[in-house]
Amino acid sequence: MLTNTNRFYNRFFRFYPLVHLFLQPQKLKLYAAINALPPGNLLDIGVGNGADLAKYEHHQITGIDNSSKMLERAQAKKNPNIELLEMDANELAFPDGHFSYVVLSHVIAVVKDPEQLLSEIFRILKPGGQLFILNHFTPDNGLRYVDRCFQPFAKLLQFNSYFRLNSLQTLQQFLLVEETSFGKFSYFKLLVYCKP
Repeated sequence: MLTNTNRFYNRFFRFYPLVHLFLQPQKLKLYAAINALPPGNLLDIGVGNGADLAKYEHHQITGIDNSSKMLERAQAKKNPNIELLEMDANELAFPDGHFSYVVLSHVIAVVKDPEQLLSEIFRILKPGGQLFILNHFTPDNGLRYVDRCFQPFAKLLQFNSYFRLNSLQTLQQFLLVEETSFGKFSYFKLLVYCKP
């Protein structure tokens, strides 16, 4: 059964390259950090149209997305060491302790239940495995009012504009390794967590 999010991204896939272009500078820093790590089994949640698959240099990649149209585009860009699957991020069909690394690039504010997603990631990460989150987070400045006002429109676009980092209680299970802020107002963050 298709959810509203599935339907939205199945219609939106043609416009996704425009969004991708806007997010590219932050994503390049994310991929530089990942490629500096030893080779491992990596899960990219919300792989989208696969535009960034070539950025991974030496990991065994599994990419998932809940949009069949996005995955069709991604299939054309993948190489043999990449597996692409249609899957709901809140119900990950992988065994416990399976992945060395998990990447959430502009995904956590889109899923229906971010806490459930983080619990699933904790389950499938190996001990010592790392979680990379790149996303906007509503800051403690005037932008929080903008985010709050934009929230009804954002819901139509299937994401949360008002999204507070400190609201994610499940992150307390992880150890924060590194936090990098981007932009004048620190609106975007790259967070690296480790499973103890």
